[in-house]
Amino acid sequence: MQLLKALFALLVFEVVCTQAGLAQNRFGAQGPESEPDRMQQWLVPSPDPDVAARAILFRPPGDGPFRLALIAHASTQNVLRRAQMPQSEYRALAAFLVTRGFAVLVPERPGHGATGGRYLEDQGDCDGADYSHAGRATAEAIVVALNYMRGQSFVRQEGAVILGHSAGAWGALALAGEKVKGVSAIIAFAAGRGGHADDLPNQVCARDRLVSTAAEFGKGTRVPVTWLVAANDTYFSPELSRQLADAFRSGGGSVDFHVLAASGSEGHWLAQTEAGVEIAGPELDRALKQPTAAKQR
Repeated sequence: MQLLKALFALLVFEVVCTQAGLAQNRFGAQGPESEPDRMQQWLVPSPDPDVAARAILFRPPGDGPFRLALIAHASTQNVLRRAQMPQSEYRALAAFLVTRGFAVLVPERPGHGATGGRYLEDQGDCDGADYSHAGRATAEAIVVALNYMRGQSFVRQEGAVILGHSAGAWGALALAGEKVKGVSAIIAFAAGRGGHADDLPNQVCARDRLVSTAAEFGKGTRVPVTWLVAANDTYFSPELSRQLADAFRSGGGSVDFHVLAASGSEGHWLAQTEAGVEIAGPELDRALKQPTAAKQR
């Protein structure tokens, strides 16, 4: 009987180890590199253990190790739009970063596009929007992907930069006060959530809640933040964005806030266009020069 129990325990252990090994093996590169900038499809972990996040990796020539730049994409509360979202690439922004020596990862968070799975960063209804939960859920997805990439031989352990756009930037702000290893700077493009309420420009769900949550995220901040918004952003106007940045700063956060020139017909998408990245270029360069060991804890 004891022998049977031992054999059964050994069998269970082997099954568990095999499953764990398969889960680990599914992550990493999913095909060959291509142009531009050694573009390659990857799978990376997500906060949902049942969902592997699709990601695109860009790299400079050579073996590295390179500083890592992780770009966190925008989102939407609309279920159908979220399911139909094409995989975010941010090619112009990635190219800008690659030429400055960064490996660039653009992971697709759960609940979006082909990655699928549960939408973990739901903010709830418009009037009672829970912007703290939504931001922290986005932050968790960023950190999980970041920590996985820090285990790659071509990625440096220090000097990582998080660049977020819209809801992705809101998540980046949420992690600014967390003990995240190896991050030297956060760059937030048009940070916020709840914009274009009822699909109307310059209408924001629960605006006061958004401002108070920005102050909450600023408490105990360890990482310097560069906050950028285009003059013609109708999701989070320069006026609202400045109010949010001031609230974040009042909570203790270090913020370098800039209103950039108008970009295209809708400045909210500045981070996704070549012209927009050119507009943001000088401020990006300043932000990227943050000391790589700054406030590492």
